[in-house]
Amino acid sequence: MKKALRILGALVVLAVLAVLALIYLPAKPTPPGEVLAADWKPEPGRGQYVMRAGDCMACHTADGGKPMAGGRGIASPMGTIWSSNITPDKTTGIGNWTLEQFRAALVDGISADGHHLYPAMPYENYRFMSERDIRSLYDYLMHEVQPVNSAVRATRLNFPFNLRFGIRAWNWLALRGDSSFQPAGNNELLNRGQYLVEGAGHCAACHSPRTAFMAQKGTRLSEASFLTGGELNGWSVPALRGADAPIQKWSTAELAAYLATGRNAHAVANGDMALAVEHSLQYLNDHDLSAMAAFLKSMDGQPVTDAPQQIAMPGPRAMPAAAANDAGQATAKLLTAASPDMPLGARLYLDNCAACHFVTGKGAPEIFPELQGNPAVVGKDPAALVSVILNGTSAPSTDRRPMRLVMQGYADRLNDEEVAALASFVRSSWGNQAGQVSQQQVAKARAAGH
Repeated sequence: MKKALRILGALVVLAVLAVLALIYLPAKPTPPGEVLAADWKPEPGRGQYVMRAGDCMACHTADGGKPMAGGRGIASPMGTIWSSNITPDKTTGIGNWTLEQFRAALVDGISADGHHLYPAMPYENYRFMSERDIRSLYDYLMHEVQPVNSAVRATRLNFPFNLRFGIRAWNWLALRGDSSFQPAGNNELLNRGQYLVEGAGHCAACHSPRTAFMAQKGTRLSEASFLTGGELNGWSVPALRGADAPIQKWSTAELAAYLATGRNAHAVANGDMALAVEHSLQYLNDHDLSAMAAFLKSMDGQPVTDAPQQIAMPGPRAMPAAAANDAGQATAKLLTAASPDMPLGARLYLDNCAACHFVTGKGAPEIFPELQGNPAVVGKDPAALVSVILNGTSAPSTDRRPMRLVMQGYADRLNDEEVAALASFVRSSWGNQAGQVSQQQVAKARAAGH
């Protein structure tokens, strides 16, 4: 008995020491991945380009706020995390940060005062960025961004998530392997695409699943779960990898156009993807957009020979709506007949949707997205589709496609039974084989307001 008590006491002491170490021992930052001269300077424009590639603006700019001044609420399973001011203001921003402190934030998730950042900051991905890009971004934020004195709202999560020292233990589980970028092959275009997707683009933050500890399950191409689909704020995020990934049915040029403009012949971006296009992807050059698209198409080992040189060229284009294919013929025939005894969902579709998405469910290329096989339509969780029906959506205006597209919401026009019938019809038509939507699911989405 005494021996057991001694062992138990020793374990308690070790546990206490481990907690104290987590709290008080300073974390050791990751050293630079490349040694550059102390007077090294990026070429003009590189820092801003890296900022765009990393999508810093989307998270660090509040609605109606000054650029990079923080204060944007980022929803997480733990609660709302408020983004920080990353302008060079010396009181409320990062104006006093050294390059080493800035690197530690990007690579290790450690702030200048030593506290651990919540992983809403995607340092799980930024850690793969090159030293040249990190220094370029630092130079841009310090010398080209307007300082803004703005004390942002402090993040206050409930216990135990308010104990930031626990993030240090979380990092031991989440930050796996060397932080240096590891190209998969010797193809320069694919390697560039891999670098952008894995690092600054932080695509895995949304498109990879999460572990039980909420870490990204797959941050590199070498990991089997990388970009195999995730969940964001209760919405299913489509896989970009695997036989069932929607993009496998697109050409490389169509995928590159989607990245650049948020639209192509098959889909129109909404939600967080629309924000990524608006604030980040539209600003990348044609070479990098082509590289990302080619890499994403090649992830399962298939060769890519159709990488485009120019992306989403402007000018008039003949893009007729597609006819119904074999899988969609029965639904198109049903809707064309417009029989008075059609099911409720079909009648609602004709009244509210057919003018844009047509009886074929194919929509209009680059304007109204396909409903046949659309991941937002046939996803396991219908929350995204129900939200779009209730609240509408919009596609961003970009330089390559300046027209902003808006779909109205039907929350005031359709009741819960009607929305459920309409969503269920769309999920089971034109060959779609997704589950039915209940009134309870619609009521929940309506109450959430998003």
